[in-house]
Amino acid sequence: MNDAPDTGVPWRQKFGRWGEDLAAQHLQDAGLVLLDRNWHCREGELDLVLSDRGRVVFCEVKTRSSTEYGTPAESVTEEKTARVHRAAMRWLRAHHVGWCRVRYDVVTVYAPRGQEPTVQHIRGAF
Repeated sequence: MNDAPDTGVPWRQKFGRWGEDLAAQHLQDAGLVLLDRNWHCREGELDLVLSDRGRVVFCEVKTRSSTEYGTPAESVTEEKTARVHRAAMRWLRAHHVGWCRVRYDVVTVYAPRGQEPTVQHIRGAF
């Protein structure tokens, strides 16, 4: 993670944003088109919303610096996936998207201190 000047934002939040930046770039490099980022509604937040060959992809990003409490992918719980599903339906309505194919992906960023980060894209994760 770069050493940006302190802007009063907690380190954990900066680290998560950095992971989302890596994930967004990884997905765009793979040919997906970024439509929205950090979209909020009462059901929760959508980290990344993308398009992949006519399909809308709702992507949850998990960034971790250790596996002390499990892998990044293991932190995507049933409760979290339910919130993402509800938020995704609200995003589709808010953007006046009629019927379309959707997919729910997870991108994990594992970045142990002093090592290069590893980015993994799990298509159709839930």
